[in-house]
Amino acid sequence: MHAINAWRGGGAPCAKDLAALRLALARIEARRDGGSQMASREHFSLGAPEVDAVLGGGLNRACLHEVLAPRGADWSAAAGFGLALALRAASGRPVLWARQDFLESETGRLNGVGLVEFGVDPAALSLVRGRDAEAVLRAGVDAARCKSLGVALIEIFGAPRALDLTATLRLARSAESSGVTLFLLRICVGEMTRAPPSAAVSRWRARAQNSQALLANAPGAPRFSVTLLRHRGGAADRSWRLEWQRDRGFFCETAETRHAALSGSFPALPADGALALPSGQRRAG
Repeated sequence: MHAINAWRGGGAPCAKDLAALRLALARIEARRDGGSQMASREHFSLGAPEVDAVLGGGLNRACLHEVLAPRGADWSAAAGFGLALALRAASGRPVLWARQDFLESETGRLNGVGLVEFGVDPAALSLVRGRDAEAVLRAGVDAARCKSLGVALIEIFGAPRALDLTATLRLARSAESSGVTLFLLRICVGEMTRAPPSAAVSRWRARAQNSQALLANAPGAPRFSVTLLRHRGGAADRSWRLEWQRDRGFFCETAETRHAALSGSFPALPADGALALPSGQRRAG
C-alpha cells in the first residue's frame, strides 16, 4: 500500500506535501493501461439482483456517491461497504483513499492483511492522510482529476463547514470530467433526518450486520445492513442486508433479505452494543 502523508503540518498544504501527492498521481498515470475502456462504462452493478433492479441496472460511474456512518461504531460497516462499491466501480484500476489523520486513533489504521482478506490488492491502493477536512477535500479534488485512477474514497468526520454543497459540486464536476468515480465516506453524522444538500448521485447509510459463521466458528463473510436514502434515478428509502463475496467480487442478498422481502430502515443496534445473536452467528466487521 502506497502511503502519502499529505498536509500534516497545518490547515494549508505546503509545497513539499503537494509535490508528494502530485508525484504519486503522476506515477499512477504512468501505469495507465487498457483498463480505461472497461472503467468508462456508464454503470457498475453491485451483483445483488434485487438491488441492481431497484437501481435500474446499477450505479453510475464518473460521479459522486455518499456512504454515511451514523455513529462511530458504524465506521467499519460504512468503510467496508464503500470499499466494496469502490472495487466494483474500479474494474481493477488504481484506488486512492484520502482520510483525516485523527481517524487512525478513533477507528484504527487501514491494515494490509485485512485489505487482502477483503479482496483488495494493497499495491493498487494509495493512501493520503490530511490533518483536517479541508486538506482531505483538496486531496479528493486532485485525485478526481487523475484520469488513470478508477476510484477515490474521501473519508470525512462529521459535518465540517468545508463540506458544503459547493464542495460536493466541485467533486462531482471533477469526476464527470475525468471519469473517476468518487465515494464520500461521512463518519459520525448522526441519523441526519434532514440531510444537507449534496451533489451526490446516491446516498447510503450503512450499519454492521451479523455474519454467518463458517466451520469451526471461523468468521464469515462481511455483511452489511444498508439503506438507500437517495438515488437520482428515483428509488429511495429501500433497505437490504448484503453479504460481500470476496472471492467472486460482488454482493449477494442474505437469506433474511430474500425471505422477508424487507423494506424501509432497519432499527439501530443497542447503544451498549449488546445483542443476542442467533445460534451459529457472530458479529462481523
